[in-house]
Amino acid sequence: MGARNTRASLTPLHSEVEALIWAMECIKNLRQYQVTFATDCSQLVKMVSEPEELSAFASYLEDFKILKESFNRSELIHIPRTLNTRTNSLARSARQQSSFVVHMDAELPVWFAES
Repeated sequence: MGARNTRASLTPLHSEVEALIWAMECIKNLRQYQVTFATDCSQLVKMVSEPEELSAFASYLEDFKILKESFNRSELIHIPRTLNTRTNSLARSARQQSSFVVHMDAELPVWFAES
């Protein structure tokens, strides 16, 4: 979300759903229509798979639903943090960078080499 330069969210779950919607928009713009999104937030997976009718996230869930329809196949899976070493490595490396500006590209940055 830092690369998007948005305002702070109300809760961590709001940040998670906003990040998912942003990722879906980015992938759609790259014309990738078969995709698996992964998150370490089990609440997010539950929320989109079992939406409540009067949810505080109703507008987000509507955006999610509309975006999901633009993919031929898409899924959201939960990967526990303890098993998500690549993301943890990326987060640690990003915190060590001298700049908070990150260039988003289809290629992995040099500093993101797996150890």
